[in-house]
Formats: sequence, structure tokens, C-alpha cells
Amino acid sequence: MESALTARDRVGVQDFVLLEKYNSEAALIENLRRRFGENLIYTYIGSVLVSVNPYKELEMYSKQQMERYRGVSFYEISPHIYALSDNTYRAMRTERKDQCIMISGESGAGKTEASKKILLYYTVTCPINEHMATLGDRLLQSNPVLEAFGNAKTFRNDNSSRFGKYMDVQFDFRGAPVGGHILNYLLEKSRVVHQNHGERNFHIFYQLLDGGDDDLLTTLALERNPQSYNYLVKGNCPRLSSVSDKNNWKVVMKALSVIGFTEEEKLLDIIASVLHLGNTQFGEGEEGETYITTETQITHLAKVSTVPPVSLDVHICKNTMISPLNFEQAMSARDALAKAVYGRTFTWLVEKINQSLALKGCTVIGLLDIYGFEVLQHNSFEQFCINYCNEKLQQLFIELTLRSEQEEYETEGIAWETVQYIDNKIICDLIEEKHKGIISILDEECLRPGETCDVSFLEKLEDTLGGHPHFVTHKLANGKTRRVMSREEFRLLHYAGEVNYNVNGFLDKNNDLLNRNLKEVMCQSDNQILCHCFRREEVIHQKRPEMAATQFKNSLMKLMEILMSKEPSYVRCIKPNDAKQPGRFDEVLVRHQVKYLGLMENLRVRRAGFAYRRCFEAFLQRYKPLCPETWPNWHGRLADGVSTLVNHLGYKAEEYKLGRSKIFIRFPKTLFSTEDALQAKKPEIVITIQSAWRGMKARRRAKRRRQAAELIRKLIKGFIYRHEEYCPENEYFLDHVRCSFLKNLRKNLPKSVLDQNWPTPPPSLVETSDHLRRLHMRNMVMKYCRRVQPEWKKQMMQKVIASEIFKDQKDSYPQGVGRLFLDSRLGISVSSLSDGMFVLHMPNEDNKQKGDVVLHCDHVIELVTKLAMMAGKVNYVNVSPGR
Repeated sequence: MESALTARDRVGVQDFVLLEKYNSEAALIENLRRRFGENLIYTYIGSVLVSVNPYKELEMYSKQQMERYRGVSFYEISPHIYALSDNTYRAMRTERKDQCIMISGESGAGKTEASKKILLYYTVTCPINEHMATLGDRLLQSNPVLEAFGNAKTFRNDNSSRFGKYMDVQFDFRGAPVGGHILNYLLEKSRVVHQNHGERNFHIFYQLLDGGDDDLLTTLALERNPQSYNYLVKGNCPRLSSVSDKNNWKVVMKALSVIGFTEEEKLLDIIASVLHLGNTQFGEGEEGETYITTETQITHLAKVSTVPPVSLDVHICKNTMISPLNFEQAMSARDALAKAVYGRTFTWLVEKINQSLALKGCTVIGLLDIYGFEVLQHNSFEQFCINYCNEKLQQLFIELTLRSEQEEYETEGIAWETVQYIDNKIICDLIEEKHKGIISILDEECLRPGETCDVSFLEKLEDTLGGHPHFVTHKLANGKTRRVMSREEFRLLHYAGEVNYNVNGFLDKNNDLLNRNLKEVMCQSDNQILCHCFRREEVIHQKRPEMAATQFKNSLMKLMEILMSKEPSYVRCIKPNDAKQPGRFDEVLVRHQVKYLGLMENLRVRRAGFAYRRCFEAFLQRYKPLCPETWPNWHGRLADGVSTLVNHLGYKAEEYKLGRSKIFIRFPKTLFSTEDALQAKKPEIVITIQSAWRGMKARRRAKRRRQAAELIRKLIKGFIYRHEEYCPENEYFLDHVRCSFLKNLRKNLPKSVLDQNWPTPPPSLVETSDHLRRLHMRNMVMKYCRRVQPEWKKQMMQKVIASEIFKDQKDSYPQGVGRLFLDSRLGISVSSLSDGMFVLHMPNEDNKQKGDVVLHCDHVIELVTKLAMMAGKVNYVNVSPGR
């Protein structure tokens, strides 16, 4: 990192703690702007990584880049998401303690991309086998599936995550990824039934209609045009220029197969059922009762959801078997069912992915990809929950950062100085405190009998929380504030700024209740997923489920416990402009995000003590040329070397502290002056190194020349005395000749027993050469004999005997011995009578000539027996009946 300080005027500093004006928000933003202009999108605040979305592809995520950051000290090279990933991984391996990486930022800032890069880094660089490769594929392929079902186009981002995600990547004792587990938080179910202008429903609906084949759409009774479905037309944005729904459909289908989804689970049937449900329309009778006017849609809905159409028809329009719903209530019941079906299916989807990743490891690295602080023109229940979550994360962040700083100071034996910071516990208590917090009041109002509405909830807030320094309503505000607040809003002063929340819809969204009759209907479905999502036990038991805000609060508390049990790392994502244009830096927008992310607070905490800290070895290695006593090498204790160096540089006592293994420098200007001195010293160092290098090269050349001359002298002298006995004058030459002969012999040994070639040996190796030749020939003969088959061995034995008898004795020997000796060339016949006659049958190639020989012998029995035995023809003796 220090090497980049020389270019700080052009590209800023790589670590915000080195800003001289660390209390200046303008200085922080200017540093971000400089680095963004040079495509340097990553900057540190100590161990926190700040990432600015470039809105374009950068050549910085290749496998070569991964190897560049693998195993390298965190501050050794430029900031990068891979550096943080590797540092977290190595901390997990060395300390054997669970880690987590918290990624935050507003929609469009690049949180999802950051989590993808981290997962990719682990799947590529960690030890892996065939099973783990499959697991790595599933980890990566879970992203497009979750994005399809949980992401949507919003006003700010074409691929906005509409849920929070925490993923544990599990590692075994070797550091290989062996499993994973995902927790999801607060899916924006209201998007299923309503989208703001310019926004879309979840991606999967459009991908199915654009990418599904004709047979699939016919089976699901769907049309290709998204404008045909009420749940897809609210935002008036059926197509995206930046996204191909058809191509993404292929990616999602491939990902589903890798993870292990089957057609029998009928996941797409549920997506189709939501679309059909949205097209279900109602009419109103004379007495206010409601009935369904789109029987075709009910038929389609019943088909894809495998629920009896009569049950759907009756229960969507009635609260009980005898209590009909009015028009508005029926519409609300329909939408509630659609949200429940989609929301529970999404939860089932996450569980299914968890099953495919399930394998318990020794240690884990958690990835938290969660929504950042949101301030919209119209802020409702969802923004309230999101910003509450960010308050809790900010509280945790400050607490863990302070704890980490204090632990490092104590480890290094440096006195801890009290740090002043904004404690947002008062805001968290305002929201979550039992009986008096906003969530408790909201639940109480939802459960209170009698007439309740959003306005009565607001009045209850005013009665209970009036006078709280972080709570304001139109009724409680002064005249200036009233002019910018509606009567249906309350304002919270968050750590990141003021936010006005409109109470309309708070009670309905918090209730999030589904008609019991509709639950019973869904329990009748034959669809495996719906059977899992709507269980009979839920209908049988009368216990009321927790309200949505309380469920979220409890899940958030569990998440805080998970994060507190791990060593944290942080990624803070920033989007530079709302237009998603590369190279454009909107300072006003960035300033808001710097505030919402609490970067200034983080920087103040980090700079409360010392701006720069480095281990003795790294500091001494870099700056040792600045002191004659430490250059070129220091052979004593590292602490003594650093002390000698800083004393030579003239550091004042208030500028630094020496810990047990690190040096702590309080002011960036001290480090900058040291770095500038090193840069000024470099030309002198370069000249010194160059002269030393050139001298060493000259000495090496001279040494090689001396060795060459000595070698030539030995060879010439040895050549002169080559005919003498072995002596000091010729020993090198003779050894060289012998060695050369043996090397040449090794390359030119005969390859077969018939090859008689052999290199000519020098006089001193004649006897050795003959011995080697015999050994080699014997070795080749043995190898040849081992390879000879029994039939050929028999042939060779016969031909050896033939050679002993006929060679140089008979003129036809050369022609006869070259042909195969066949057993069929000789046969013996005798009669069954008492005569001494026998016949030798010798087949002739010329059929016109007879080759048989008739002989007579008084000892025919003995003679035929011996002939048969010698010729191996015992079975070829033919005894013919006599005449």
C-alpha cells in the first residue's frame, strides 16, 4: 500500500485513515472521486473495504488476479475484494475461528456482485476435489436462482435484491468448501401484487413468459405477452433494454438442474398460478355480495395449483362458509393469497437450495448481503423494517470495530484512549423496546378489538412517544417542519438522517394474515411444494402467528447473535450515480450514501488513535534504506531495528508508539514524509544497487573466463601426455575421454542381437568395452528369449539341429532352413499284419508327384517307435487294417 502514496495527489490514498483531514466529509468524497476517475473502485478504511460501482466491466477479476492476491498480506498490494476475501479465509484457517463478511449499500451499489466475486474467489482458489467441485457449482448456481425469484427491476436498479440474504460457506479442516446454508430476510411480497411506475415484478415471471417453450406455456395456460396479466402491468415496464429475459431463463433452468430440482416438484406451476390468480376478477351483487366473473381463470388456476375449482370459487369470496366478502375484501383476499403462495414458495426454494448444499464443515465464512439504508419519496412499512435493520447493523458495526481496536491495542501493550462516537442505541430502543417501542405499539394496535386503522396507530404513537428526541409527527412538530410533513406521517431521526414514514398500509402489512378458509383450500393441493408450504397443522392449531414486524425483529436478533459469534469484515458499496452510467460521479448522491453507510463515523473511530500501523518486519523492510545502521541488513531484534530507524528519522514521541510486534504512527503526515524521503533516496539506492550488480556480473564473467582457461590448459596438457600412464598431467584428459566414450555408448547401444555395431573405445577402455559388450549382448539375448513363444522355441531348436547336421554340407540348406518346419510334413503308416513293411508319408506341394517312401525292416516295431518319438509323431502313426 505504501508504494501508492507517491501518486496520492493524482489517485488519492488507498486507505482513508491516511487522509490528513479525516474529519472532513469533503476530503473523503474527493478521495473517492479521484480514485473512481482512475478506475480504482476499491479503498480501505482500515480493514473495511469501500467499493464504488463502476457500471462497466473492469479487467481486474481474472484467475491471474486471484493468484496475485492469494496468500498476500492484506495491505501489501492495492485494495481489492479478493484481498478482503483472502484475508478472511486465511484468518479462518490460522485462527480456526468463524468469520463473516458484511456487505451493505443501497440498491444498485453492487452488493450482489460483491458477494458473487467473493464466492467465485473461494470456489477457484480453495483446495477442491470432484465432490467439492460439484458443491462449488451449486454455490455459484444458487445466485441466479435466488436472483430470479427474489430480485426485480426498481426505479434505482435493474437487478435489485428484494430480500436480505445471509449465507454460511462451510469449510473442512483442509480449508476446502464442503457445504453451505442460506437464511433469507423480509422478502418484499407486496411487489407480487403491486409495482410502482417504472418498476417490475420479480424476474421469474418475465423469464417464464419470454423464455419458456410453447409446449410449457400451453401446459400452464399462459400467454407470452406480460401485458395480459394484472400483476405484471402495474409498473408499465414489461421489457428491459439491459436484460435478456430469454437468456436469463436458460441460465436459471440450468442452475435449477445443477442444484437438483425436478419437474415433479412443479415449481413453475406455482408461478403460473400466481399470474392466473391476479387475473381473477370479481363482480358485486345487489346485496353487496361478491362473485367471480372470470371462470376461465379459476379453471386455469385450479389446474396448475391442483386445487378443486369449487373450493377456490367459494372461499376467495367468503371469509367463512356463511360470511361473504365485499368487493374490496375479496380483492384483498385474492392478493393476500398470491403474496402468501409466492412468499412461502420462496422460503421453500431457499430450503431446497440448503438441502443441496448440506454438509457440515469445521469452520464457516458468512456472507451477509442485505439492503442498505433507504430513503424514498414515499417510505412505508418495508423501508421502516429495512432502516431498522441498518440501525442494528450500524450499532453492531461500531461495537465490533471499537472492540477490535481495543483488543489490538491491548495485545500490543498500548494504552487505550476513549473514543467519542454517536451511539444509536436510543434509536434502536425507540423501535424495538418492549411495550413502548414502535413495533410493540404496532402489534398492539393490530390486535386491539374494535375499530383500528393506520391513523389510530399514528395517534397511539403520538400518545406514547411524544417528546422523544428522535420521533416527530405533524401534530408534534413545529411550524417549519409541519410544512414538509403530511398528517399521515411520522419522522424518525436515524443515525443516517431524518426519514418520514407514511402510516398508510402499516397495519395490513404487519398483520400479513391469510384467510383460514384459503389456507384450508391450499392444503388440498396435490402440488408437492404447496403441500409443504400449507400444512394441515397450521389450520388445526388456533394459535395466531406473530406479526410481520415482530417476526422480522426476532429474525434480526438471531442474525445479530450469529454475527456477534464471528470475526467480522466489511464491504461498503456505493453507487456513483442514479443513471447507471460509467465514469459519472454524482457528488450529492455519494454524500448521502457516505452518510447512510456511516463511513465518517467509522473513519473517526479508526483515526481516534493511530492512523497507521504495521508489523516491525514489513516497516523495517521497506524503510531500512533511510538509515545507515539498518541498510542493507539489520541483524538484531526487529523492535531494536525499528527503534533505531525512527530515531534516525527524527520521529517525535507523540508521533508514534512501539507495540510488541507493530509500530503505530499517529499522523498521516509522518508516514507521508517518511515515504517521500524513501522516494528521494531511491535514485541513490538505485545507483548503489546498479554498481553492486554490475560489479557482481563482472566478477562472474572474470571467474568464468579463468575457469575456461584452466580447463583448456588441462585438456591440452592431457592430450600431450595421453599415451603415458595415468598421472596428474593427463588424469583430467583421460577421465574426460572415458566419460565421453561412456556417454556416447549409452546413446548408441545396439538395439537387437543382430546389430554388430559398437563404438570404438579409447585404449584405456578396450577391456572394459569388451566386457560391457558381452554383458549387453547377453542381456539382449535374455530379453529376446523371454519374449519367444513355445512354438517359436520349438522351431528354433529344430533349426539349430538342422544347422549342426547340414550347414556347409548340403547345397539346399540355405533355402530349406528359412522355411517353417511343419509337423504335418511327416506321417508313418504300417499294416496290421505280420510283415515288416512301413510307409513314410511326405506331402509334396506338387500334387502330381507322390512323396511317399515304402521301406522294409525286420525290426519294424522298434524302428517306427523310435522314429515317432524322435519326430514327436506318436499320434501320427497310422495302423491300417491288412488285406
